[in-house]
Amino acid sequence: MPKLSSRSRLIVALDFSRLAPALALARRLAPLGCFFKVGSQLFTAEGPAAVRKLASLRAGIFLDLKFHDIPNTVAGAVEAAAHLPGVRLVNVHALGGPKMIAAAAKALRRLGRPPALLAVTVLTSMDRGQLRAVGVQGAPATRVLQLARMAQRAGAAGVVASPQEVASIRGACGRSLLIVTPGVRPRGSATNDQSRISTPSAALLAGADFLVVGRPITAAPDPVGAARAILAEMSGAARTHR
Repeated sequence: MPKLSSRSRLIVALDFSRLAPALALARRLAPLGCFFKVGSQLFTAEGPAAVRKLASLRAGIFLDLKFHDIPNTVAGAVEAAAHLPGVRLVNVHALGGPKMIAAAAKALRRLGRPPALLAVTVLTSMDRGQLRAVGVQGAPATRVLQLARMAQRAGAAGVVASPQEVASIRGACGRSLLIVTPGVRPRGSATNDQSRISTPSAALLAGADFLVVGRPITAAPDPVGAARAILAEMSGAARTHR
């Protein structure tokens, strides 16, 4: 993937249940040059048409469907996703294991210019207690790093992880691994249902490549102004990091 500007490193999560409001907001934000995330809510409601409509705005799409199934099924799913216009990033659940990730990576390598394959490590809503409830012991940071290393070995181009684990992943996996970071909240924003969060500048300084921001933009009284403020903070962090 080419070198990213601050603008293209911002992914706005269009977590809507209908295409009309998502597309209306995307049209307002598209001139800023950001990516758009299509997740399970919008995709379930509107299907591939949502991706096609958003791609017509010439924006990059992160198709966030977190595929998690047997290797053959996931390989077919990511290949189908790759044929949708504008999809630059697609993801699977790292807990599907190395064979599943390897099958997805192999399916994408057969294509001309495939999207980057990401592996979701531990959801930002999960803390130690939530992990223990599903039988996973230890701190989230430990499990995230373990999954990131496994995903990289299996052929994933990047991982999805909270801001709190970015620095350790970058140190362990090097610069070649893309890190996409949800749980990004400007200072003073509500945490909502996420427990492992950080500000945009802190996430970038830790080594994140992409920042996913949803409600602080989409629920703001002035979404374009909110996005511009986040981009300004990201640009300042990039200058500091040079």
